[in-house]
Amino acid sequence: MALYVLLQLLWLTTALASSIAKPGCQDKCGNVNITYPFGIGDPNCFINGWFEVTCNTTFDPPKPFLYLREIEFLEILLQEGQIRVTGWMGSDCYSETAPEGIGFIGSLNFTGTPYTFSDTRNKFTAIGCDTLAYVSGPNATEFTTGCTSICANIESVTNGSCSGIGCCQTSIAHGLKYLELNLQSYESHNLTKDFSPCSYAFVVDKDYFNFSIPLISLQDFSDESIKRYPIVLDWVIGNETCEVAKRNPSTYGCGVKSNCNGLASGGGYRCNCPQGFEGNPYLPDYCQDVNECARNPSLCTKGICHNTEGNYSCSCPEGTHGDYGEDGSECKDDQFPTIQVVLGVCASLLFLLISSSWIYWGQRKIKLIKLKEKFFQQNGGLLLQEQISSHESVTNTAKIFTEAELRRATDNYDQNRIIGRGGYGTVYKGILSDHRIVAIKKSRVADGIQIDQFINEISILLQINHRNVVKLLGCCLETEVPLLVYEFISNGTLFQHVHDKSCASSISWENRLRIASEAAGALAYLHSATSLPIIHRDVKSTNILLDENYTAKVSDFGASKLVPLDCTEITTLVQGTLGYLDPEYFQTSQLTEKSDVYSFGVVLLELLTGEQPVSSERSEKERNLSMYFISSMKENRLFEILEKRVVDEGGTEQIYAVADLAKRCLRMRGEERPTMKEVVVELDGLRRLEVHPWVELNQKESEYLLGEPSGLYNNSQSVGNYSLEAKDVLLELEIGR
Repeated sequence: MALYVLLQLLWLTTALASSIAKPGCQDKCGNVNITYPFGIGDPNCFINGWFEVTCNTTFDPPKPFLYLREIEFLEILLQEGQIRVTGWMGSDCYSETAPEGIGFIGSLNFTGTPYTFSDTRNKFTAIGCDTLAYVSGPNATEFTTGCTSICANIESVTNGSCSGIGCCQTSIAHGLKYLELNLQSYESHNLTKDFSPCSYAFVVDKDYFNFSIPLISLQDFSDESIKRYPIVLDWVIGNETCEVAKRNPSTYGCGVKSNCNGLASGGGYRCNCPQGFEGNPYLPDYCQDVNECARNPSLCTKGICHNTEGNYSCSCPEGTHGDYGEDGSECKDDQFPTIQVVLGVCASLLFLLISSSWIYWGQRKIKLIKLKEKFFQQNGGLLLQEQISSHESVTNTAKIFTEAELRRATDNYDQNRIIGRGGYGTVYKGILSDHRIVAIKKSRVADGIQIDQFINEISILLQINHRNVVKLLGCCLETEVPLLVYEFISNGTLFQHVHDKSCASSISWENRLRIASEAAGALAYLHSATSLPIIHRDVKSTNILLDENYTAKVSDFGASKLVPLDCTEITTLVQGTLGYLDPEYFQTSQLTEKSDVYSFGVVLLELLTGEQPVSSERSEKERNLSMYFISSMKENRLFEILEKRVVDEGGTEQIYAVADLAKRCLRMRGEERPTMKEVVVELDGLRRLEVHPWVELNQKESEYLLGEPSGLYNNSQSVGNYSLEAKDVLLELEIGR
């Protein structure tokens, strides 16, 4: 028996070894197995040029490199469709000659290749005691994430912990081919140079990195095994779907018995052997049947095991009869009971004839009911019912839609109906049966975080009734991913009108002032006119929609927070968009209403300059719009950075007043910023000046307006012959409409 098992293991090892590379091709480089579709040398040994491997024999032992990118790889994970390669590390160290933070430190680019960064295996990691690190995709406004690592002394650091004290980690987004790494310090390492003189940032395979305290004090990573941590890349064959690839047998990459698995996100595919088979699915006829009976002789207790293609079966041993059963208990001695068998067959047929239809439809109905109940609970249906019942005033307007209604409204979620994409889902244009046009928000993946944001967004919107906040019409809980239905806002986002080249300068100065005033009014309403104050937490131009009359509608409350009445600030996990994020909130995690004020100040800068908050196209000094704007005002260069239409249409006093208001909104300390109510008062006053161009300010009043902008906070401020009563504006904020 032992010899039999040994022979089977030897056969299995030989079969697997023969399935690594194509016949006649080199199957190892040093200590690394080279598995097809990768190959060395002859073009017939690899599927295409992206999978060509160069074996560098100048090393001992030799090392393999991807030919087209000259990247050393460590392991091929065939079944997972991944490779493990050496990564890259960036650093920022204390220097007396260059004490400021280094900022951008490099990028990892696989654009145009079949390789993408694995979001399930990799972690963005930073090490140091005075460290701010973040990583972004090809467009910082679409994806940016990062973390902070701070420690006052080496004793506060814990081995193996990357929770933000000496070491921090965060995930990266799915499907990225380009990553840009940035590394900065708060105090330029002056306070930590004796025990942590440097900061380090890198992307690493989470299974191959374990943080230890000595890494903090290193200044020169001379050990290559430390400096080049491994990262994991996903790979695919080609850029076609399985259906398209199968039409051309000469380039189709899967073997005869292999299954083709296309990616849900688009082009490219991978191959795998079906259940009951093993081997290399990319080689012809290398998905070999697994002989379960030979591998595990005890599969059929008290019976005989029969190997079948992809499976196995058991039968009663010789001299017995009957159905085998789980342990051979149904095998009976050979005295065939003819009468009993005939009667049993007839009774079984009659039973099946009567009950088959009932069982089929009954099971199908039960399955559908259970599936809907599962989705209902998964999508937070119980919590949502509590939220709706606690806001009885909206139960007549908020509707629960069926999945069939929304599928018909969007033509089965046709790609042509997509009107927007975000970090958490896709927005479709829908037409309901009563001909109403709506916007339908569909989450990408039904995970716990997005379900919480789905319920949070409904909870916030149920409490809001304001003309400048997008209106929630209902939701659907019958699908795997939650769906929200909003009123349709037809004219796109403020971001598109300000930054899209096809819409450049499409908004007049008068409309810009009105849009800013309306958006500020909505935020002031959230802060002070609801039952519990609401902090939006993601104020930006992409979340301000415009209708056909350029009326502003604030949207996307998935990240918003309710503030208890006895609190002025709350501690949360930092969340927001780079360029709009309040630096005080980012450093302290203390969220206040003034965090929205800072973000709104950045929106004002966009309206004034037509520039994006963060842009890699500008110089390093000008990359951050807020810092560039403040420095331009200090140097009396304001009109050099303004958009041309703003300069042409806006009055000098108005422009300086709006710029000064934006500057105060961007103050580093939140307590020094104005409230949203005060912002609305100032903007409304400036709008009324726009409405009455015949009003002339005398010199004294003009100097007072420009030199003492905080004076607009008084209850009544006269400008020329026009008197602005701030209490009227505040009353409008309280009633919401």
